[in-house]
Amino acid sequence: MIAPGEDPVLEPAAPARIPYAFARRHGVVLAGGDNGKPTVAMREGADPQALIELRRWLGRPFGLQFVAPDAFDRLLSDQYAMSGEAAAANAGDLGIGEDLGHLASDISAEDLLDTSDDAPAIRLINGLLADAARQGASDIHIEPYETGMVVRMRMDGVLREALRMPAHVAPVVVSRIKVMARLDIAERRLPQDGRIGLTLGGKLIDVRVSTLPSRAGERVVLRILDKDNAGIDLEMLGMTPAIEASYREALAEPNGIVLVTGPTGSGKTTTLYAGLKLLNDGSRNILTVEDPVEYAVDGVGQTQINPQVGLSFATGLRAILRQDPDTVMVGEIRDRETAEIAVQAALTGHLVLSTVHTNDAVGAITRLRDMRVEPFLIASTMRMVIAQRLVRRLCPTCRQPAQAAGSLAELLGLPAGTAIFEAKGCAECGQTGYKGRIGLFEAVKVDETIRRLINAGGDEAEIGAHAFRTTPNLSAAARQLVLDGLTTAEEAVRVSRHEGGNA
Repeated sequence: MIAPGEDPVLEPAAPARIPYAFARRHGVVLAGGDNGKPTVAMREGADPQALIELRRWLGRPFGLQFVAPDAFDRLLSDQYAMSGEAAAANAGDLGIGEDLGHLASDISAEDLLDTSDDAPAIRLINGLLADAARQGASDIHIEPYETGMVVRMRMDGVLREALRMPAHVAPVVVSRIKVMARLDIAERRLPQDGRIGLTLGGKLIDVRVSTLPSRAGERVVLRILDKDNAGIDLEMLGMTPAIEASYREALAEPNGIVLVTGPTGSGKTTTLYAGLKLLNDGSRNILTVEDPVEYAVDGVGQTQINPQVGLSFATGLRAILRQDPDTVMVGEIRDRETAEIAVQAALTGHLVLSTVHTNDAVGAITRLRDMRVEPFLIASTMRMVIAQRLVRRLCPTCRQPAQAAGSLAELLGLPAGTAIFEAKGCAECGQTGYKGRIGLFEAVKVDETIRRLINAGGDEAEIGAHAFRTTPNLSAAARQLVLDGLTTAEEAVRVSRHEGGNA
């Protein structure tokens, strides 16, 4: 037996036979075992009386280890959050292995009036959320049509159909989601936004809800935000050592602007939060204004914009500058007013982190010019611009060698017949050939030469030619991932095709 206070490294090898509700309530969980004798991990401070009932349940002797509360929560999450049982116990008691399609066919208009956890509508929605969390989906799309309702999940950046339901299910499912998100179920003509807070096996999940009226009913998109991503370290982003070092140097500056650019869903916010985590050492006043606040971070003052009451990015940024900040994060620079306030904040001794929607890093400079920010202000305040994408990572279990085809090889700038890897598909990756995603980055560090080019009105080609003399741009970075066997040529072309094959 391990003494209280120790934090052993436990492998949850044995399948969990303890019901989730009992495990969570009494602080016990199976943590493996040897020679047929299970080992039970017990949370420090839990009532030992639970062991008597556990002995009766297991029907055999077991070893016992005491673990700290944090270690117990991790074990609980590892064993139950990935199975869907935790979601069931938290809201609806969904049975393991229950067929979601069967639940959908059972839904009728009366289900919304049934407040019991056994209502098919409730179990269906909880099952969808548990399934999405288990598979690592980022979004759930619920789309009504005259012929039925389609549920699709975005996994690794690609939408896949998960379920088809009868048309009469649509209003029941949408209304139930609105109730969970505290939206107005009577309002079907206007878009609405809300959120649902969930706990899956001790793991906090924030679900953003967006409804949109359409011809056949209301479309709903559920964005699943895993709060564990708020604590991601800079080293985990996948930057090259040179880009990571440049990012650290830019964050160490006492003032200036650091921009991250890329399309929606490319991980810009995660990159900014990784930077904030590095800065959040208790010696700085860090304030943010976001739309919405995606992750709650201790030690950081976070404000969510609310256009309905006049709180825009510009208004919020102007207000937080009166709160004596050292570091400011703005969710996005969308207009001239916000850009000018950000520049003035940088000039007055603040470090400003933000995002801009452009195709590449150099394009961010042009975008600020388009917002009519004076070139000399851009040159004097800009410290660094990072452009990023997310590409699907090849499944290491089933990837297979191949040769680059002529057209793809040309787009990537590779000789035809170059040895690469291609996706195949196996049980590990759900027959997709891909498992997870990896970041793709390019960075422009603003030095004296680039400052002169900006002041002189240099175009993107001139600035890019200097910026990428020694560091790769997006196309070169994508090409390297293909050569390293981390992704496919098709994926690399998909995320960097706007540059063609001239990188």
